[in-house]
Amino acid sequence: MREAGALAARMFQTAVRNWTKQGGSPVSDADIAVDNFLRQRLTAIAPDCGWLSEETEDDLARVHAPRIWVVDPIDGTRAYLSGRTDWSISVALVENGRPVIGAIFAPMQDACYLAVAGEGTTLNGAAVAASGGASLDGIHAAGPKPMLERLAKVAPNLVLEPKVFSLALRIARVAAGTLDLSFASHNSHDWDLAAADLLVHEAGGALTTFAGQQLIYNRAEPLHATLVAAGRARHEAFLALVRAKTLAFA
Repeated sequence: MREAGALAARMFQTAVRNWTKQGGSPVSDADIAVDNFLRQRLTAIAPDCGWLSEETEDDLARVHAPRIWVVDPIDGTRAYLSGRTDWSISVALVENGRPVIGAIFAPMQDACYLAVAGEGTTLNGAAVAASGGASLDGIHAAGPKPMLERLAKVAPNLVLEPKVFSLALRIARVAAGTLDLSFASHNSHDWDLAAADLLVHEAGGALTTFAGQQLIYNRAEPLHATLVAAGRARHEAFLALVRAKTLAFA
């Protein structure tokens, strides 16, 4: 991950070639370079694994693989191309639909988040945990503006954090306790979420749909519904408001 980050950092704020791919999102030569590097190195580690990456043509043979690498070579390409620092590299090893290893690295912030199933979450080698408590009073939250505006109606003194362009990094900050709650809009992909999901889970938090459903990865269509991440008590308190229709997102 650190080698991939160094590669991306060398190309950062240079005249890197970029274009718009199908669907309207940007991609650059840096995305492709990091993707190629990670595929070479990760498949050497575990050559029996399938592969799913934002920047690789999807091979649906992966759905039959019990283990699969799920990669976003640069999550937050818009931030990367505009000279912002809130982009990251995200890698997860998914086994039977759930992540068992997760890593997110934000090179420009030297922030390396790691998790292994059953072993907790670390940030630059130090153990971290999602923030505790169930109260929504005075919490720090990030996500799409319409969701935050709805949350503000029931969350006194809500602190709206600036937009974090990398969704993976936004959720990783919940795992580290620097954000109390984060949202992800619908149609986020496996590569945005798999590593961050494990980070939050191992840090004592949860990432689910608004119905409380756990995410399953490596399906034929790797898309997900609207999501919320928070420490477990606060996550349950949020879902309770949604169930009681106190908080409406429809």
